[in-house]
Amino acid sequence: MKQKKIHKVFIDGPINPDFIAEAIAKHSDKKNIGAHSLFLGQVRNDKIGDDEVTAIEYTSYHEMAEEKFHEIREDAFTHFSLICMHIYHSLGKVNAGEISLLVFTSAIHRADAIDACEAIVERIKKDVPVWGKEIFSNENSQWKTNN
Repeated sequence: MKQKKIHKVFIDGPINPDFIAEAIAKHSDKKNIGAHSLFLGQVRNDKIGDDEVTAIEYTSYHEMAEEKFHEIREDAFTHFSLICMHIYHSLGKVNAGEISLLVFTSAIHRADAIDACEAIVERIKKDVPVWGKEIFSNENSQWKTNN
C-alpha cells in the first residue's frame, strides 16, 4: 500500500502575504473547485497589564507536530468533501501584525470548504504541540495560552 506524502507545514518566521497569494493563484486552473476557505492567524499586540505584546516566538515538538498535522489533514479528507487543503504554521519570531497560521481548504461547495477550515483550525489549537512565547515591549516574555 502506498504511504501518503507528508506535507511540509512549518515555515521559518512569518507567513508572507506573497506566499498566500501564490497559494491561491496555484488553484486558478483547477476548474472543479467552487469554493475556498482561508483562515489566517495573525499575531495581536495584546495588552497584558501595563505592557504590550510585540511578537510571539513559536516553537514545537517538531516530529510529533508533523504527525498531528498529517493526522488532521487525513481526517479532514475523510470527513469533508475536499479537493485540496494546505496548512502552514510559523516557527520562530513573528511580529505583531504578521501571519503565523494559514489554513486553506478547497471544495466543490462552500459549506465543505468553510466547515473543514474551521474544524482544522480547532484541531490545530487543541492537538498540535506548538507553543508561543509572547514577547513584550519591555523585553519580558511569557508562554501564551491557546484561546
